[in-house]
Amino acid sequence: MEYVQIKNIEDPLFPKMHRLMQEVFPAEEVLEYELWREPLLDPTIRMFVAVEDGEVVGATEYRFYADKMLSMTDFTMIGKEGIGVGPFLAKKRHEDLMQLSKEHNVELIGVFAEIYDPYRIGNHAFGGIKAMNPFVRREVLAHLGFKRLNFTYVHPSWTNEGDAVTDLDFCFLPYQDVQTLNARFIADFLKSYYAILSHKPEAWHTMITELESKDEIELYPL
Repeated sequence: MEYVQIKNIEDPLFPKMHRLMQEVFPAEEVLEYELWREPLLDPTIRMFVAVEDGEVVGATEYRFYADKMLSMTDFTMIGKEGIGVGPFLAKKRHEDLMQLSKEHNVELIGVFAEIYDPYRIGNHAFGGIKAMNPFVRREVLAHLGFKRLNFTYVHPSWTNEGDAVTDLDFCFLPYQDVQTLNARFIADFLKSYYAILSHKPEAWHTMITELESKDEIELYPL
């Protein structure tokens, strides 16, 4: 299995990756094909696919912010079971983040991620891939060390139609011994992260305002 970086939508592996996303993820979690063009030119964005026999069998995308000493996992996708795609992606992603940290002479604080709450998500089939089941994914991420940030999270839909997605938790994998994160720090990060979306739900703006009015947000077990 190969860990191959995609840097633009002209890469022949990109349509395979995007097609797999459409099969696995609900529509509100999939950015339109052409809208990937500009983000992939951003050097902070790292998109890699797991390739076996020329086919994309999984993918992960994440951000590396040297100035913030942070990473954000956008998604991890398993497209074929029984061949170790999940562990392969997790291992390679971690190795890449550690190498980037070394190159930029920084020590990462941790990694943000949005994680489905399986009790709220409803009946998403995730392409029939059992490893993508939200109960399984949440347990795996808990074992990796992710913790839930204690606030009501609203995710603006990637369809950019202004819809609110409320079946996700905003979580953090601390690389240092911390029990809380500064609330304004979280708000500033989310404003920057979702700047690409021109239409955000009012509930998202309300969430940001509430975060900016608080001091610290606790980290709780998943």
